[in-house]
Amino acid sequence: MRKKNSKELQKLQGELLFTNKYLIKLMWPLFVEQLLLFAVGLLDSIMVASVGEAAVSAVSLVDSLMILIINIMTALATGGAVIVGQYLGQKKEVEARAAADQLILFALLLSIAIIAIMYTFRKLIISLIFGNIDEDVAHYCYVYYSIVMASVPFISVYNAGAALFRSTGNSKASMKVSVLMNFINVAGNAVLIYGFHRGVEGVAIPTLVSRIAAAVIIYIMLRKPEHIVHISMRFVFRPRWHYIRKILKIGVPNSVENSMFQLGKLILLSMISGFGTASIAANAVGNAVSMVAVLPGMAMGYGIVSVISQCVGAGDYQQVEFYTRKLMKWVYTMMFVSNVIILVCIPFIVNIYGLSEETGRIASHLIMINGLCAILIWPLSFSLPNALRASGDVTYTMIVGVGSMWVFRIVMGIILGRTLGLGVMGVWIAMIVDWAVRSICFCIRYKNGKWKHSSIA
Repeated sequence: MRKKNSKELQKLQGELLFTNKYLIKLMWPLFVEQLLLFAVGLLDSIMVASVGEAAVSAVSLVDSLMILIINIMTALATGGAVIVGQYLGQKKEVEARAAADQLILFALLLSIAIIAIMYTFRKLIISLIFGNIDEDVAHYCYVYYSIVMASVPFISVYNAGAALFRSTGNSKASMKVSVLMNFINVAGNAVLIYGFHRGVEGVAIPTLVSRIAAAVIIYIMLRKPEHIVHISMRFVFRPRWHYIRKILKIGVPNSVENSMFQLGKLILLSMISGFGTASIAANAVGNAVSMVAVLPGMAMGYGIVSVISQCVGAGDYQQVEFYTRKLMKWVYTMMFVSNVIILVCIPFIVNIYGLSEETGRIASHLIMINGLCAILIWPLSFSLPNALRASGDVTYTMIVGVGSMWVFRIVMGIILGRTLGLGVMGVWIAMIVDWAVRSICFCIRYKNGKWKHSSIA
């Protein structure tokens, strides 16, 4: 049996679509890009901490809402990347470019509609989602919300453009734009907060400016015809529903899953807001650090979509399974390294935020439980389903994601956090249970093979 498997592997390797060199070239810019994104998020929190814990709490609350919106746009971009990748796997470059045009157009129009709603109902949204918060926290929320919400159309265009570059394996292009975007953000924060002693607007304004710059630059890059997938030189604002429907077939279930996921987090965040400023601040720090903890998995998740979608487009499910196993091993290795480093650095992380003793104690516990479970469970619950999505099996991932989120993370979070009095720790324990349930469901789905032959392009 061993000899047979070895021969099959040798045969497969002779026909591989992607070499290790290609995969590394695809993955390392994704890792750098995600590292920059979350490192800047941490720096934002640290810088605004000089304004006070109320400001930290306000930025965390509004950012949670922003992440909900951005996740919707990112899911749409992922839908476009899957369709483009499948077209490329079929060697249909003209169709891939047409789909790229429609992704950019639809992302821009949808984001404009979203912010129109968000500005019109600003007060109602803040009061409903964040509930009864301290007066100073509420003030900072309104200021930060008013500025960063304007950046949504620009970040949506950037995300769509970055997804298109990744679908062709050119992740270095989006990384370069990300470096510039984050440099503008950090430099602007430093100047406005430390130089001009501004409050949360010192974090919000650079965020807006950096996203505008990123959107403009990546759009200009996409206009260059030397790229395999590029924006048509005759790009017009006219929807072509044939392509949009295909993008939405992937993007809508992804958006529903991502938005429900983030909405659930907002519901729990509203409950956490009632636990006091210490719990809000500890949760904010824990969330920021946890994002860095899962960074390798998130970065490689984009690579999994790019690789698997092209394999699916080529109709080669043997290679789909080969690359899924290979990339999952890479994810586990990177997750182990990053989380061990974070666990060792917990005292330093708590000190650098300048938290009070109570807040620091809570944050330490949250970071520890997240890090240990991220090593063991997170890849199966969040990286593996990217292979299913890239094949077009998005309905199943949506049902599992939404169902597990509401039943286990939210209901159990409310029971553990409020009813049993475990506070913010109860909410995080429920989160781990949610991860475990997802992992079981996605492993079963992958093993039974029902996700195969779901190509949409």
